[in-house]
Amino acid sequence: MPTYEYKCPSCGKFEQWQSIKDDPLTACPTCGKPVTRLISNNVNIIFKGPGFYATDNRSASYEKAAKAESGSSSSSNSSSDD
Repeated sequence: MPTYEYKCPSCGKFEQWQSIKDDPLTACPTCGKPVTRLISNNVNIIFKGPGFYATDNRSASYEKAAKAESGSSSSSNSSSDD
């Protein structure tokens, strides 16, 4: 769940864990005064696994075409080395 940063005129800044689907807070949970949501810069995106594109976004047909292309380019490179 993301952490959102809010500013209360009397309490100051505070953080709140909320779902992305939740509406922003309108009142401070401590004093009840109106709050404003701040734009924060704590972007913590973590990609897990051996590779993002290779495992998540590429189709089997793309992978076959890429292997065929890399195989043909490597064979042409090896013949020029002779």
